[in-house]
Amino acid sequence: MIRRLIAGGVIALALAPPALACNAHPSQAQLEGEVMCPVCGTTLDQSDSPAAQQIKRAIHRRIQAGESDCRIKDALVANYGSSILAAPRRSGFGLLAWWVPLGGIVVAALAVGLAAWRWSRRREPEPAASDPSLNGRGALDPAIERRLDEELARYDG
Repeated sequence: MIRRLIAGGVIALALAPPALACNAHPSQAQLEGEVMCPVCGTTLDQSDSPAAQQIKRAIHRRIQAGESDCRIKDALVANYGSSILAAPRRSGFGLLAWWVPLGGIVVAALAVGLAAWRWSRRREPEPAASDPSLNGRGALDPAIERRLDEELARYDG
């Protein structure tokens, strides 16, 4: 199981660089979904505030100038701060925002799995069902067993 987890992590890291590459031809709709309005705290595609309209126009001008989405976002971060981005950057300190929750999920799953494994090993073994006198409990007192047999015989006859 650990080997599979490590192999999955290596594959994810191998596929990560292409996903992190800049888009040379971004669309207006894509960037509006990735940039926040500094006034209302929603993405630009959901906001109609004057500040959002101004940022939309700036994005449109930069797209028309042929800038990549990374350059456009860098310019917005330089003007408004990193809170302008809807998602943290996938580099530097922002990378922690992506990996810590995933690490937490993996650690929690391992903890639950270990607890379940230990719980299943800790259960007491079932009593042997082949001995009818035990019936899952200790043996009856001989005097009580004799009295029970007498009472049952009285009802049978």
